[in-house]
Amino acid sequence: MAKRKLDDREPEAGRPGPAAKAVLSIADAAGETRGVALVLHGGRADSYDPVRGRHLSPARMLPFARALNRQGGPHGLAVWTLRNRYRGWNGEDMSPVQDARWALSRIGQEHPGVPVYLLGHSMGGLTALCVADDPQVEVVVALAPWLNHKTPVQPVADRRVLIVHGTEDRWTSPSNSLDYARRADGVAASVEYVSLTGAGHFMFRRVALWNSLADDFILDAFGESTGADVSGATDALRSILPAAGTRMPVVL
Repeated sequence: MAKRKLDDREPEAGRPGPAAKAVLSIADAAGETRGVALVLHGGRADSYDPVRGRHLSPARMLPFARALNRQGGPHGLAVWTLRNRYRGWNGEDMSPVQDARWALSRIGQEHPGVPVYLLGHSMGGLTALCVADDPQVEVVVALAPWLNHKTPVQPVADRRVLIVHGTEDRWTSPSNSLDYARRADGVAASVEYVSLTGAGHFMFRRVALWNSLADDFILDAFGESTGADVSGATDALRSILPAAGTRMPVVL
């Protein structure tokens, strides 16, 4: 599949630190684009330092993007990976939310009307949940998201949501994620919460399970929305979550 970059999100005037641009790395689908996965990375509470490709937060999401491209690309799934301008959330600026909105607008320009699947880790998980109200978004997968009791659930109305959190996370709160999932239940089209026993924030432990849950959930939804035959890629998900939709949390 062809790969390309877009980086025309202009830096904001008057921001501290060096000027920075958001960058989209795009793995195009083979043939007609029938859906787009947008991958969002984590960051810090406060920082206007530019995000670099060598930073661990964006690098951590590359295996997810590559697997989605490998399994979904031949069936029409494009994978767009966003590198934010700044490393921080930055309070009321919500810098990564601005960047994700820009990325979604670019997807809308290139692929109007196709379903969009959001995948984010940590701050990227929070970002994904905040921008889920974009009209093309159908699915949100949030891995170890950075949430609190005030995180609004209305943006995920009528969306399918998967939240995965490790029990040993010391950076973001599993209990806040479970609280969010329970508040979103009845607002979202569906909510799944998976608790990974012994796993921490950075997804080093049980890495294969993190990847299977996230990518297969998106591929399963992509297949349902478009009729693409990705059943072989989602068999693992169906064995991992046999009781999906019947109880929360699922503990693995």
